[in-house]
Amino acid sequence: MNMYELAKREYAEKGIDTEAALNALKNIPISVHCWQGDDVIGLDGGVALSGGIQTTGNYPGRARNFEELKADIKKAFSLMPGKKRLNLHASYAILNGEKVDRNAYRPEHFKPWVGFVNELGLDGIDFNPTMFSHKNVKDGLTLSSPDEDIRKFWVDHCIACLKIAEYFADEFNSHCLVNIWIPDGFKDVPADRLTPRLRLKDSLDKILACGYDRNKVVVAVESKVFGIGVESYTVGSNEFYQNYAAKNTICCLLDNGHYHPLEYVSDKIPALLAFYDKLALHVTRGVRWDSDHVVLFEDELKEIAKEIVRNNAIDKVMIGLDYFDASINRLSAWVTGQRAMQKALLYALLIPHEKLRSLQDSAAFTELMVAQEEVKDMPFGAVWKEYLSREGLKEDYLTEIKKYESEVLNKR
Repeated sequence: MNMYELAKREYAEKGIDTEAALNALKNIPISVHCWQGDDVIGLDGGVALSGGIQTTGNYPGRARNFEELKADIKKAFSLMPGKKRLNLHASYAILNGEKVDRNAYRPEHFKPWVGFVNELGLDGIDFNPTMFSHKNVKDGLTLSSPDEDIRKFWVDHCIACLKIAEYFADEFNSHCLVNIWIPDGFKDVPADRLTPRLRLKDSLDKILACGYDRNKVVVAVESKVFGIGVESYTVGSNEFYQNYAAKNTICCLLDNGHYHPLEYVSDKIPALLAFYDKLALHVTRGVRWDSDHVVLFEDELKEIAKEIVRNNAIDKVMIGLDYFDASINRLSAWVTGQRAMQKALLYALLIPHEKLRSLQDSAAFTELMVAQEEVKDMPFGAVWKEYLSREGLKEDYLTEIKKYESEVLNKR
């Protein structure tokens, strides 16, 4: 018997079907962000990064244009197992010299991306309005700005994004998640916390009133505790967005780098599942603050995956990645993070959740603790290697990436 067959037998003794777990995992889509490849710079000629968005490091080989970014995505995605989607920001519009601002973007500006995603055989495209790194971010504010013209510009941009999202949904016969995040806030103690939120509420109302097709487009709002330059107050807080989403039957997006370091998204997932039909994730790895480190196979990631699996929420939770590290090989960052997310999901699929739930309900907490510890000793690695083999991949992806670095990245 090989390692997988031995692992399969050991898991079966615990009541776990490894084949069912492997079949489930390969069908869970993960939306992989395009902006890891070029340090969030985009393709539309926007101004320097702003709104608290920044990368650290200057590893050689950053993608500088559409063709280079496509090549890097294609290579990275070829080393990622499972079902994938592409997550785009609006700043990755392909304008081909056309003088058009973000409030007037149209589906044709993203048609090349549709062709590319079809070429890769991906599950679809998710989309994000880009409300940073632009001249119309006035005094650090967008949808909450006291300047009516500024607010209208960004409202129009979001409405344009919803129309583009409908185009994506039609092209792929799949939903398109549109996530609204704004950098708005204040560096020091504000004189008025309410009025900016009322302006944001009015802007969001106008966006949702545009008549988009809710059967095709899932709108989400993403909160944040603070950011660089907005340490004292963010307009789009967790409390604001969760209430707004509930009242308007849209989706909350939870970014696990956007909360206090001792506040866990894994605990928020079941809380929201009690009230929402769907929720969305941006999975990252915050180190002391929202520093967008590459996702690793660590405890909180495992807990996030457990909450998705044990609550039968695989079809309810839309998983996306969101990190950008310029200090290491960017393709390795992409692959490492995506594989870590898949590992966590597989780990969760190999846990006897019903047994553990029964122990909790019967207040058998001693037995529960022991059973939870036993899970950690199971031969998970053998099942993961079997999954990679069935996906036509090797455990070692770094060799292939370093070869690409030598042949492609170092020549840029």
